[in-house]
Amino acid sequence: MSLIKINNININVNITGEGKPLIFIHGIGGDQTHLDTIIQPLSKHFKTIALDCRGHGLSDKPAEYTLQDHVQDVLGILAYYKLSSVNLFGVSMGSYIAQAVAIAAPERIEKLVLTVPKSNGLTSSVQRLFSEHSSEIEGKNLHEATLTLLRYFTYDADVMKQHINIFETDLPREQFAAANKALAGFDFRKDLAKVTAQTLVISGKYDGLNPPEEGREVAALIPDATFVEMQYSGHAPMFEEPEHYLKTVSDFLLSPL
Repeated sequence: MSLIKINNININVNITGEGKPLIFIHGIGGDQTHLDTIIQPLSKHFKTIALDCRGHGLSDKPAEYTLQDHVQDVLGILAYYKLSSVNLFGVSMGSYIAQAVAIAAPERIEKLVLTVPKSNGLTSSVQRLFSEHSSEIEGKNLHEATLTLLRYFTYDADVMKQHINIFETDLPREQFAAANKALAGFDFRKDLAKVTAQTLVISGKYDGLNPPEEGREVAALIPDATFVEMQYSGHAPMFEEPEHYLKTVSDFLLSPL
């Protein structure tokens, strides 16, 4: 891992493997390590470039930033490493950033994988879910609240308790608030037709954060996109159906354009 200066802040980036560059963008409150289970096998076929988004992980944490800042950071990574084109993978928050990158620079993205995405939102999905179930989690800390609400966005809450860390955050309250604020009020619906990347959209049937209908909408708005609904997953298909998920993503990325 190394810190590189992008747009006047330090971004933590980890590069493994050789081949076509494949950039990974994680979800809100997390970091690149949350994607290790998919990065490691794919690094046998691609040069995987995983980043901690600004405000997350080991990257700098400005007091305020926007979704567009995230987009410029990804484009800045392309410029820093002199990458003319890449494949791009995003999960949850990362899928919003990835959509915006593919809209802003369609000629730079060859293949696009969007996991549990949505095309628009007034707030982050986590913030929305917490607000909708505020009476159930009143007086609970973040860990307790996440455990309480797990059943609303996973297929098997008991099984996913083993992976509860991917739904939690080490960010202090004010930094997590800044991360949520950056996702307020985005809407890509009028612009997704600009995406030219070959696109795979994956949703989980039991995802109460970004339900499958949100993924279907994204796929419908991107020309010739493929939509897959995983039947025994919620918001974390790479952990809920790991073999099926990895095969679905690998087959897509390794198929010829």
